[in-house]
Formats: sequence, structure tokens, C-alpha cells
Amino acid sequence: MKITVIGGEMSAAEQEQYAELARHKNPHKTIDALTLKICDDDYVEMSYTFEPVPFERIRRITGYLVGTTDRFNNAKRSEERDRVKHMRVE
Repeated sequence: MKITVIGGEMSAAEQEQYAELARHKNPHKTIDALTLKICDDDYVEMSYTFEPVPFERIRRITGYLVGTTDRFNNAKRSEERDRVKHMRVE
């Protein structure tokens, strides 16, 4: 995680405490960058960005929501291969 401090100086221990707070607030996400803006003696503005989450494309094929057709049996593979594919008009 990249930590940037703006508007003053902050110890490494204090930066790590803010990083831990951000991780605690977002337990299921990975934080890519953390920005700490020191506004005055009593206030620090904290903002962060997350690492992108990879996702698998899901399509509706022959009435099923699937990511891939590798688990289809021969009949379903044939049905998918023979279906009419409509052109998308924009």
C-alpha cells in the first residue's frame, strides 16, 4: 500500500495506524493507496483507493447463466453451437 501524507509530517507508526483503520473499515477489499491530508492539529482527512477486483464474465446461454461452457454435456454444447446469434445494434 502506498501512503502519501499532505500538509505536514507524520510518523511511520501513525501512518500505519491510519492504514490499519482503513483496512478495518474495508475488510474484504485490498487498499492500493492511502492519502492522509493534515488539515489542522486535530483533523486528518483520509482517502483511499482499492485494487481492482477481477471478475468472470457471465453469459446467458440456452437458458443458463454460465461463465464458461466447459461443464456442458455434448447435447448442450451442440445446442449452444447451433443457436442463432443476433447482431447487436447501437
